[in-house]
Amino acid sequence: MSDFRPAFEAGLQVLAAISKAMDDKGFRPPVLVGGAAVELFTVSEIATGDFDLVTARQDVLEPIMQTHGFTKPHGLGVNTRGWVHPELGLGFEVVGTSLLDGAADQNYIRIIEVGSSQHVAIIGPEDLIADRMGQYASGTAPEMLEQAIFLFTLSKDLDRNYMEERIRHETAGKYGVSDVEDTQ
Repeated sequence: MSDFRPAFEAGLQVLAAISKAMDDKGFRPPVLVGGAAVELFTVSEIATGDFDLVTARQDVLEPIMQTHGFTKPHGLGVNTRGWVHPELGLGFEVVGTSLLDGAADQNYIRIIEVGSSQHVAIIGPEDLIADRMGQYASGTAPEMLEQAIFLFTLSKDLDRNYMEERIRHETAGKYGVSDVEDTQ
């Protein structure tokens, strides 16, 4: 995994250890979403400062995170829902209990190997592109169109029908696959 920036690679290693600990306890590991998923698919071409996670079992995840060195910032002026790993300089935050509020098909989740025999679950590129397009369509994040196009360009073997459906859903019908492919 040496193509990634060191802090991100270290974060993936910690997430893999946390995922294994959850799996060992009989719980489904968290799914990596958001900017960290973009960084993974773009091999650190687009960098992030935090790892967003989706899990139905935050009550199980957070104690495991603590055993891996994470702390919850607190005190006057601190307003964060996430956890910070002081050595990595990265934050981890649970952003949902179901992938894209239940709209994503679980069969598109990718499992990637991190190190020897450790794995991380990550949102599929089709859903990640749809998520970026949804943020773009909201008018609050114009830079997300560029991310969606870049992800589309880098991704192979996409299920275009599923992605069309997901983009249409996330953008209330305003955009589709053609909006990320015709710009090439």
